[in-house]
Amino acid sequence: MIHVEHREGKDYVFCPFRRKWVRLTPEEEVRQRFLLVLVEEYRYPASRVAVEAALPSGQRADAVVYDRCLQPVMLIEFKAPSVALTGQTLDQAAVYNRMLHVPLLVLHNGTQTVVAKVDADTIVFLSDIPEYGENN
Repeated sequence: MIHVEHREGKDYVFCPFRRKWVRLTPEEEVRQRFLLVLVEEYRYPASRVAVEAALPSGQRADAVVYDRCLQPVMLIEFKAPSVALTGQTLDQAAVYNRMLHVPLLVLHNGTQTVVAKVDADTIVFLSDIPEYGENN
C-alpha cells in the first residue's frame, strides 16, 4: 500500500526506499506501485533497491536492484501511464545500462511491463520478471 498525503494543494507519496515524502506525479505513482509488487510478490529485498540511483555520467536511473554482493542486476525505467513503452524507451534504458552492465532491463508504465535479459550485445525478451534468487 502506498501512503499519500495532500499538503499545500499538492499530493505527496512516502517513498520507503528513499525514506522521504516526494511529489506524487503519474510516473512516481507507477514507480511506487511497481516497487511494492517487486518486493512483496517477487521477493526482492527492499534494502537492495536504489531509487534515483546515480550513474557515473551524472544521470539518474529510476531504480536499480542489487544482488547479495551489491552488484547491479536490474535496471528499471518507469514512465507515466500516458507514455507508451517504445523502442526509444528501451534505448534510454540501454544507454544507462552501458554504464552498469546489468543482466535485466525492465520498463514499466503502470499498464505494460517489458522485461529484457541482456547478454553481451543480445537482448532476449522475457515474459516475466524472475523472482529474487533465480538469477541473482
